[in-house]
Amino acid sequence: MRTRVKICGITREEDAQAAVRYGSDAIGLVFYPSSPRYVAAAPAARIAAALPPFVSSVGLFVDATPGEVEAILAQVHLDILQFHGSETAEECRRYGMPYMKAVRVRHDTNLLQYAAQYHDARALLLDAYLPGMAGGTGIVFDWGLIPEQFPLPIVLAGGLNPDNVADAIRQVHPYAVDVSGGVEQAKGIKDAAKVAAFMQGVQNAAL
Repeated sequence: MRTRVKICGITREEDAQAAVRYGSDAIGLVFYPSSPRYVAAAPAARIAAALPPFVSSVGLFVDATPGEVEAILAQVHLDILQFHGSETAEECRRYGMPYMKAVRVRHDTNLLQYAAQYHDARALLLDAYLPGMAGGTGIVFDWGLIPEQFPLPIVLAGGLNPDNVADAIRQVHPYAVDVSGGVEQAKGIKDAAKVAAFMQGVQNAAL
C-alpha cells in the first residue's frame, strides 16, 4: 500500500501549493500559539480553501479549550483534528470529527495502551519525546519501540527528512509519514526542493 504523506506546519499558501504539487496527501495547520509554525485563523482559512479535492486539511491543537477549537472550526475548513497535548479520548471526540492523537514516544511508553484508550482515532501519530516540547522536535525516536502488530494506523513523525524517510518507511511500514522541520528553510517556511526530495524518498522506499 502506498505510504501517505502529511506536510505539517504550513503557514503560507505557496507552501501548501508546493506540497500539493509534489504529491502530499495532507497539509497540517498548527493552531498552537507557542509554536514557531503557528498560523492564525484568517490565513489558515485561505490556505485550506485553496486546497484541491482529495487533499486533507489537518488542524493541530495542543491542550486547547473547546471554545478555542470551536472558534477555529467556525472559520477554517478542516478535515481532521490532530491533538498533540494531554487531551483525553473524550476531549478528542467531542467535536464529532475524525481525529488523530499524537503520542510522544519514550522507552517506557505503552503504545498498545494508547491504541486501546484512543480506539476510535483514525490514527496514532508517533513523535519523539523531548521535555517541554509538544512536537516539532526534529529528533528521531527509536522506531524499534513500535510493536509490529498494531491495531491502529500509524502516522510516523519525529525528525524525518529526505535522507531518512525511505529507511523509516521500510522499517516501520507506517500508514503515513509526517514532516515539518525536515523540509524547511526556516521555521514555518517550507523549501520546495526539500519537499520534492522528501516525496522522492517516500517513493524510493517502495523500490
